[in-house]
Amino acid sequence: MRSKRPRRHKSCQVRRQRATIARLNESWSMDFTADQLFDGRRFRLLTLVDNFSRESLAIRVGQRLTGNDVVGTLEEVVRRCGHKPATIRVDNGPEFISKSLDFWAYWNGVQLDFSRPGKPTDNAFIESFNGKLRGECLNQHWFLSLDDAQEVVEAWREDYNRNRPHSALGDRSPIEFASFLAGASPAKKPRCSCIPSGSNLGARSRRGPRSHTLAALRCIALLLSAQVAG
Repeated sequence: MRSKRPRRHKSCQVRRQRATIARLNESWSMDFTADQLFDGRRFRLLTLVDNFSRESLAIRVGQRLTGNDVVGTLEEVVRRCGHKPATIRVDNGPEFISKSLDFWAYWNGVQLDFSRPGKPTDNAFIESFNGKLRGECLNQHWFLSLDDAQEVVEAWREDYNRNRPHSALGDRSPIEFASFLAGASPAKKPRCSCIPSGSNLGARSRRGPRSHTLAALRCIALLLSAQVAG
């Protein structure tokens, strides 16, 4: 007599089609990526994005990030922005299936939308953002410490939110798009509530390797022109 239940080869529940995102703070996405310091020590980055405006809400750097760190980051973003999302798209990592995040989502009325295992396209917005973060920031810098990594990444995040146009947003940056929806003039570029006031973190991003290279080339050109004139 057969005692074992037959193994299922198909999902017992068909995944429902996601509704189209129509407003700010309706859907956020979270994910982790990793990099290393100059001496080979590894660290992780928690990234958080608004799927409608493409705004980077937070990037947290740490060697060990747990479910409590995820909850702390969400609390900080909600406190600064004054809004909670309706849903948050996450994968099935241990930090996202933790009791800490589950309790936070329950008491704040937030639905956790888990990706299917082996289906990163279920969270395409954050995957695309992480690719830009790695190509434009992580691969361009050597980090001396965790504080240095946090400072560089935060500078890149502010520059991304203010100056990075997106074709899906009508060639506007995330902050310009949010201002457009609010009826404000995009030219004024009002400060996003998710960026601390008085922050000068963007100054470092404007003095990246390319800026130093251009300045050096200008100096060489001036020296050559002076020699020719002499």
